[in-house]
Amino acid sequence: MRNLFFIGLLFAAFSNSVYAKLIEPCRYHLLMDRNWKFLLGDDTTASNINFNDNSWRLLDLPHDWSIEGEFKKDAPTGGGGGYLPTGIGWYRKQFVLPSSVRGKQVSIQFDGVYMNSEVWINGHYFGKRPNGYISFVYDLTPYLLKGKNTIAVRADNSEQPNSRWYSGSGIYRHVWLNIANPVHIAQWGTYVTTPEVDSATAKVSIKTKIENNGQSISNTILISSIIDENGHEVANSKLPFSVNAKATDELAQSIQVVSPALWSIDAPHLYTLHSTIISGKKIVDEFQSTFGIRKLEYSNINGFLLNGKRIKMNGVCLHHDGGCVGAAVPIKIWETRLKLLKGMGCNAIRTSHNPVAPEFLDLCDKMGFLVMDEAFDVWESKKVQNDYHLYFDDWGQRDVTDQVHRDRNHPSIVLWSAGNEIPDQKSDRGVELLKNLLAVYHTEDPSRPVTTANDDIAADNGQTKLAFMDAEDIVGYNYANRWHERRELYYSIDHHDHPNWKMIGTESGPVRNIPEYSLGTDKSIVRANYTSGMMEAEQLWEFVAVHDYVTGDFMWTGIDYLGEARWPGKGSFSGQIDMTNRAKDGYYFYQSQWTDKPVLHLFPHWNWPGREGQIIPVLAYTNCDTVELFVNGKSYGIKIQEFPHQGHSGAWNKYAKPYMGVTTADLHLSWDVAYEPGTIKAVGRKNGKQVIIDEINTTGKPSALRITADTSTISADGRDVALVHVDVVDDQDNVVPDADNIVNFTINGNGKIIGVDNGNPRDDTSFKQNSRKAFNGHAYAVIQSDRKPGDISLTVQGDGLKQASVTIKVQKSSSTVMDFEDLR
Repeated sequence: MRNLFFIGLLFAAFSNSVYAKLIEPCRYHLLMDRNWKFLLGDDTTASNINFNDNSWRLLDLPHDWSIEGEFKKDAPTGGGGGYLPTGIGWYRKQFVLPSSVRGKQVSIQFDGVYMNSEVWINGHYFGKRPNGYISFVYDLTPYLLKGKNTIAVRADNSEQPNSRWYSGSGIYRHVWLNIANPVHIAQWGTYVTTPEVDSATAKVSIKTKIENNGQSISNTILISSIIDENGHEVANSKLPFSVNAKATDELAQSIQVVSPALWSIDAPHLYTLHSTIISGKKIVDEFQSTFGIRKLEYSNINGFLLNGKRIKMNGVCLHHDGGCVGAAVPIKIWETRLKLLKGMGCNAIRTSHNPVAPEFLDLCDKMGFLVMDEAFDVWESKKVQNDYHLYFDDWGQRDVTDQVHRDRNHPSIVLWSAGNEIPDQKSDRGVELLKNLLAVYHTEDPSRPVTTANDDIAADNGQTKLAFMDAEDIVGYNYANRWHERRELYYSIDHHDHPNWKMIGTESGPVRNIPEYSLGTDKSIVRANYTSGMMEAEQLWEFVAVHDYVTGDFMWTGIDYLGEARWPGKGSFSGQIDMTNRAKDGYYFYQSQWTDKPVLHLFPHWNWPGREGQIIPVLAYTNCDTVELFVNGKSYGIKIQEFPHQGHSGAWNKYAKPYMGVTTADLHLSWDVAYEPGTIKAVGRKNGKQVIIDEINTTGKPSALRITADTSTISADGRDVALVHVDVVDDQDNVVPDADNIVNFTINGNGKIIGVDNGNPRDDTSFKQNSRKAFNGHAYAVIQSDRKPGDISLTVQGDGLKQASVTIKVQKSSSTVMDFEDLR
């Protein structure tokens, strides 16, 4: 029996090896993204098995048809949807199952379809799923044919407006075909928790749901083995069980792991639960679940503790779009963005305001982010005419259950959010709805607390019900400083009145970056637009940082996103990273407060013709003790900051570190400088030693384009992407900060351009055009591979500018993901 188990492990570990080909797998999880037919429009007969779709467009998923359209001021979505088109779309795919999988259970899994999806297989109707963000599964088994099978999907995003931000349209996430034996582990059927954890040992509790769709009782053994990151088994449990025909059972096991490698934000160690079902001498199912061993604690005094260590959640809110690629976001873009956020010192993410793609959570697990997994933007009371309030009563609890079942093994998820700025928070009915949802969360996952993001706490009229906040495991505050004296006192009022409440800032104002620096339109006087956008965020952070009972704060937002705009804008520019994945000024403020590495960032640029001799504010974000500013070699003085300020240590007027007379109580530094072209340079020192320098040069006129790809190779899997940045530079290779030259992209070889942008939230040029006006001297393109190895050559040209090019090699894919088309 043990040998059979190890055969299963060997197959899982060497599934691409010659050895593995000798063993017939008992389960497949196949990517079903390739070769779908698409129609933008409605045809009521398109679900028929014999429907002629020869004239339809052939494409691969994920696919967002809205992002392919033009921005229009009168679009039915309005600013909420980014002024992009929606409508109704149909997808069809025909496939033949090989004889080797006949008699098995076959289901189709959609990770996300926006919205009101309807699905048919061979003319059989499965029903409608209104929620555009939830993952769902249908059992195809009873309706499959021996020959050609036809699946049809209708997505209806025509009733507008239905969202306050950009949603995308269509099958914008992955689709999977799951194939298993009649006796198998159910969809999302493993549930792993770690109720007892310390450095010496951990108790791992496992629940496994088994389905028997066969015709007879199943007498089998469940072997649950825990595998570490090196592929070594560290513990296991065997449990004999029986499941009646056409029945389901849930099995419970408890396993001790000695000297566990704990999951944390700095060392996100992951384990794999390898579940094997053996019947007689045959392995009938194998399934792998990733999890982490960690201990979560929340305190009304100490905030959040991970593995016994207090951690402040330095959080950001994120929407689900990827800028110029819309809602169909290649995983590489999220990986790039999360690395940037990690570098900023961010350790926590709120998924605003709906379930995200599963692969996003996988990245959070691997990279060590804490996640607040949010479900809804509305319950019963609407925010816009056709939003989810139309479906909440029928689908709300079902959608939460599916979300929790799908996501609950992710160690990154430390908190559930049942909703964002729910209007029902102000009514007795809302209290009832909250308690109903809490019952679902607590039943399906008692290991994590639940909050909601409340925006009307202490509002003048119709404020959040006290019973609503009392019911929550953790009270969530959107803009804790919004009302009256809370501008200065923040959470302290409620902490005094309700000392048992656990509190978290679910959404707060950010450092407000401006799209373009300006000194005003009147050239006789300086009215800078960049000098005050950090004040509110600085004051809030000073409070949050020194009050342990505040669990953390989620700033709005980490990255610019589409929607919530006013024409001619197409998106919000509240992010600390723009849509082209470039850091803005505010990024360095948070980096200076959330990291220990030396940070020094000067702004604005130093191109101000016609302003010679005028006094211009020069600002810096830094965590250095002192910064000295030089203009063309002349010192403008040393500025000194300290936060938190140190108090006396040991005796009166004694200090643990050398005392410094600070020049500001703010968290940024500022100098007033008489403008003269040249170089401004800042020198940062810690403990008297120079640790970092930043400088900005006045540039010449644009003379060339500079192109940089984030990678030199991508995989020939039709999914991988390269992110290409283009800068307009002068003769000295300095980026010209106010350049707006047209940049034209030309591509040759084994790939395509799937999006072009410049980071300008007010540029309404289609993302699918292969040209773009530079914004602040910058443009950007996303290049996607096809399925043939070779080279991609990308050339950028601009009028009067020296062109540039880059070559990206497309190599044979080494992905472990198996496509349905590869199943033979």
